[in-house]
Amino acid sequence: MSFDNLGLRAELVRAVSEKGYSIPTPIQSQAIPLILEGRDLMGSAQTGTGKTAGFTLPILQRLAAKKPPQNSRRVIRALVITPTRELAAQVAESIANYGKWLPLKSAVVFGGVSINPQKQKLVRGVDILVATPGRLLDHVGQRSVDLSSVELLVLDEADRMLDMGFIHDIRKLLALVPDQKQTLLFSATFSDDIKKLANGLLKSPALVEVARRNTAVEAIRQLVHPVDKSRKRELLSHLIGSNRWQQVLVFSRTKHGANRLSGQLAGDGINAAAIHGNKSQGARTRALADFKAGKVQVLVATDIAARGLDIDQLPHVVNYDLPNIPEDYVHRIGRTGRAGREGEAISLVCVDELQLLRDIERVIKREIPKRVIEGYEPDASIKAEPIERGRPQNKSKPKRHFQHKGKGKSQTPKSASQGAKSRYKPGRRAAA
Repeated sequence: MSFDNLGLRAELVRAVSEKGYSIPTPIQSQAIPLILEGRDLMGSAQTGTGKTAGFTLPILQRLAAKKPPQNSRRVIRALVITPTRELAAQVAESIANYGKWLPLKSAVVFGGVSINPQKQKLVRGVDILVATPGRLLDHVGQRSVDLSSVELLVLDEADRMLDMGFIHDIRKLLALVPDQKQTLLFSATFSDDIKKLANGLLKSPALVEVARRNTAVEAIRQLVHPVDKSRKRELLSHLIGSNRWQQVLVFSRTKHGANRLSGQLAGDGINAAAIHGNKSQGARTRALADFKAGKVQVLVATDIAARGLDIDQLPHVVNYDLPNIPEDYVHRIGRTGRAGREGEAISLVCVDELQLLRDIERVIKREIPKRVIEGYEPDASIKAEPIERGRPQNKSKPKRHFQHKGKGKSQTPKSASQGAKSRYKPGRRAAA
């Protein structure tokens, strides 16, 4: 089957062809016809399966088929909500690439950058808006967006949004969009919480599931190198140098650890950069752009990057620290082996992490091969130390604008006594 057989208009097929694609992936061949029919959809696919194009292409087609009235300002007709800034940027880029031959305008809004340029673009009018929940609520509070004309709503990486504590923000946003709309919900897994959300949101949805729950991408070669915790950095530098790796994505459990590791690698003569939630959006964007361009050899990331980074032909992923949540291992290694290409995922595992490794192997239903590197044999006399389990929480309060009742200006109260009551009460969530 080709993209021509999916019922897509010539402008979209041309844009897809210009990106070098000719045959749709399973999620695309199943989801696109259903979305074009106007069906609500609940889709499950692991990263690297072409999911983003699976919903952006039919959305562009449906919007282009219905021309807005002439001489009227564009209104938001399609809304895509994502959990992270990086994923929002990726979806926005996909919309721009595939919609380049269509007369549609799109915008992306997320936190960490100035809100004013976003407001100016929104006021001029857009057809498609991609947003993270927190910044979208900021725009709602400042009256720079109107969601009353939304015809298509997409919740992308819904399970990740729930994990990050966005459920209250999502419910506030759902109250602002029309009841009569087409809704698409995508999730790597169909947990009970996701099913509960879907039941209250979707109307007789079609179900598209192209990968068994938590199944690692088969094209990825997985390997564990047992090593003492104190020698992980030394082994990582050895692997990068001896194998002449030119592009490596390395996952650290903590933000501090990511900063420390990137500095240590730089001391070893390896061009490295760190990307995590405490970095400014400008720093994150520059680091990712330099990594994609080959100016940065190693990108050290926390799990904020596990689903949000779209890097073509990434050959190597290294788990410097194993994730606390076994399912996150699948999302991490899914950064390589994308679109059918081969990839390699290596985990440096110390004695503290053996239980985490067993949990991961239980989730992916296979044992990962172990290979000790000569000269880096672990010391059997070292006893395991406990690792804090569960998903790390962002304990810092997120910066949010508060809309004062009866006033159009937005300000952040300096104290509880100085600030009026907030129109929106922010829930716990990671930086968006």
